[in-house]
Amino acid sequence: MKRLLARTFLRLTGWTPDGGRPSPKRYVLIAAPHTSNWDLPYLLAFAWLFDLRISWMGKHQLFRPPLGFLMRWLGGVPVQRDQRGDLVSQMAKVIKDADTIALVVPAEGTRGYVPYWKSGFYHIARAAEVPIVLSYLDYSRRVGGFGLAIELTGDLSADMDKIRIFYADKKGKYPDLFGEVRLKDEM
Repeated sequence: MKRLLARTFLRLTGWTPDGGRPSPKRYVLIAAPHTSNWDLPYLLAFAWLFDLRISWMGKHQLFRPPLGFLMRWLGGVPVQRDQRGDLVSQMAKVIKDADTIALVVPAEGTRGYVPYWKSGFYHIARAAEVPIVLSYLDYSRRVGGFGLAIELTGDLSADMDKIRIFYADKKGKYPDLFGEVRLKDEM
């Protein structure tokens, strides 16, 4: 049923799938560019189309009634962003404890412009010893899907170069809000 809903939604909105279903059983999934509230419905549609059950982190406020149940059903994992904690270790443990999981991390951390990406996705994947799969929505071509699975080497610049190449031609709904693909650690 989800697949039919996804196919219908994507067809009605003029979107085309690209790539295939990621092959790893456990991974961190980068969702970029992230410039609009529409990114989540499209990401979910592509996940359903490829028969993926994704988990995504969201502000804890999204999980309050009346929508909290729906957000959890859609794969949401509430996160307290205003409290300092060891989110990397917590999420790495969630991944290690799962038989299969695709943990979506919006690397930009916000829909607004930022001069660099947050490095949590990289550190979570390293701590969990899983690859990073690159997903995307290219609003300029109305194409979205899943790309490379990158096995991290620990060479931050070399790993990020692969990610930069992949996202170089991808355009968010609001292209001016998609900053350069780099981490603060690289500055």
